[in-house]
Amino acid sequence: MPDQAFLDDLRLAHVLADQADAITMARFKSTDLAVSTKPDMTHVTDADTAVEDAIRSMLGRTRPRDAVHGEEREDSGWGPRRWVIDPIDGTANYVRGVPVWATLIGLMVGEEVVAGVVSAPALSRRWWALKGGGAFTGRTLLQGTAIHTSEVSDLDDAFLSYSSIDGWIESGRGQQFVDLMRDCWRTRAFGDFWSYMLLAEGTVDLAAEPELALHDMAALTVIVTEAGGRFTNLDGRDGPHGPGAIATNGALQDEVVARLATDV
Repeated sequence: MPDQAFLDDLRLAHVLADQADAITMARFKSTDLAVSTKPDMTHVTDADTAVEDAIRSMLGRTRPRDAVHGEEREDSGWGPRRWVIDPIDGTANYVRGVPVWATLIGLMVGEEVVAGVVSAPALSRRWWALKGGGAFTGRTLLQGTAIHTSEVSDLDDAFLSYSSIDGWIESGRGQQFVDLMRDCWRTRAFGDFWSYMLLAEGTVDLAAEPELALHDMAALTVIVTEAGGRFTNLDGRDGPHGPGAIATNGALQDEVVARLATDV
């Protein structure tokens, strides 16, 4: 059963996502979108910072005792409850006019993610989950359809989604990943949040990335696990803490973790 104490937090996460959607859609494909490069050579836009600032402002009014961790601003607050925000996951897509991007909003209590919302307004899609309450997709909290991972149990029948090959090569696991790709039935680079939401819906069977930060993973973790899957780091430890991420329908997890190990 879901923890009723977090239902109000999930409702708030949807309100935050609504606010984010209004900002991101207003700036998507804008001719005056301001884009800069961060020290890690990734892009940040004025929409990224506007979304994070708006979410932080609302949390400051509604959850003033909670901590906030986001991609674009310094951490704020303290205590066991922490909101984890990625204002635009897939900024490179956003900049180029590709509609596959989303705002990720997760709530952690200690080291556990208890609620998550992923909102992709350009796709007219939203996903959410509450610990113990299942995972859903739909337009509103009251009009959601339950989602579940697949039951594929053999790699040669599995559909793999990923982001790029370069990161795997840099991680020292490039050959392992290429071998995994060759042994899967089908592979496509859907990338970013989209890989994990397709996994939660049972469309793909596994997704993996070698380099992710907490803000990339927190909201995804609870949605995948509540849909029946598993979400671990590359070493097989459950949760949203790296290095990297391996997510599957559960049946494939141990084999994929073993296949991507660095000592094979």
